[in-house]
Amino acid sequence: MKQSVNIILSGGGTGGHIYPAVSIANELKEKYPDAKFLFVGAKDRMEMEKVPQAGYEIEGLWITGIQRKLTLKNLAFPFKLISSLWNAFKIIKKFKPVVVIGTGGFASGPTLYAAKILGVKTLIQEQNSFPGITNKLLSKKADKICVAYDNLERFFSAEKMIKTGNPVRQDLLEIESKKVEAKNYFELDAAKKTLVIIGGSLGARTINNLIESQINWLVENNVQVIWQTGKLYYNEFKKYDELEGVKTYAFLNRMDLTYAAADFIISRAGAGSISELCIVGKPVIFIPSPNVSEDHQTKNALAVVDKDAALLLKETELAMFQTMFLELLNDEALQIKLSKNIEQLALPNATKDIVKEIEKLIS
Repeated sequence: MKQSVNIILSGGGTGGHIYPAVSIANELKEKYPDAKFLFVGAKDRMEMEKVPQAGYEIEGLWITGIQRKLTLKNLAFPFKLISSLWNAFKIIKKFKPVVVIGTGGFASGPTLYAAKILGVKTLIQEQNSFPGITNKLLSKKADKICVAYDNLERFFSAEKMIKTGNPVRQDLLEIESKKVEAKNYFELDAAKKTLVIIGGSLGARTINNLIESQINWLVENNVQVIWQTGKLYYNEFKKYDELEGVKTYAFLNRMDLTYAAADFIISRAGAGSISELCIVGKPVIFIPSPNVSEDHQTKNALAVVDKDAALLLKETELAMFQTMFLELLNDEALQIKLSKNIEQLALPNATKDIVKEIEKLIS
């Protein structure tokens, strides 16, 4: 297509919604160098900072989610929704997009709804194995729905749906060749096994407390630890750097080298993390967050665990940690099985495949 195209992307609230939207925009930019892009997010959420850092313009809507329990905040919700719909209509009329892409989060609801009313093509990218309320409602009018898991026909129309996977960082597609570089980068002992702990960019209090209670035991068992505490907890746990073979970080900037260094990984079960871990192909213990809406993370983890591709440790079962980890540490056949099975779930071409579907809508 030669003519210039205008494209709106809406997604945010968490990195799990923002990162796929930015990846899709980057891939579209390769295809359409003259295209104009506009992101629509929720005011005061992290997308208002992260999207400009990625080089894109963003407009903010006054929108939040409904609290699941009765609170005063819920009284403002109808006003926020009306305001957001009004502004979404104004943005779409002014920007004149050929397609609007939603990757989840509060702002994507009003934005995609307004787009459909105005006759603009829409595409939803659903990251989770169990969709949220917004995407379930939007799916009825959407032109195309890109999903990352099987068996979503009970939520979405099979005719509109295509399994593409979730966009992932391209530098993760080849980490085997980076093992030596990774060991040097983290100053690790090549003779010892390495455990990587990832609790998300802000951190996970429960996982940090678990690792703190087990850190001496891990060191005694000759295990090195790369521990992302998250920026909220770094000052509390950085003292463990004094232990031999323990490295604490508020945030890990080189995830390619982090994964290359890992023999085992402990992780939350956000959709984006799972998509990355499938590509990385290392033995994983998932500790899902129980505080996520509709218990998404447990459902995401089970979609992998049920295929013998990872281990699951619920927050209510953390007393089992030593037993589970010791079995994994000492059982090479189990390590190989988990690695092989999780790799088979990988969808490394997700971003390209999503963009192919967008191109069909544009043309």
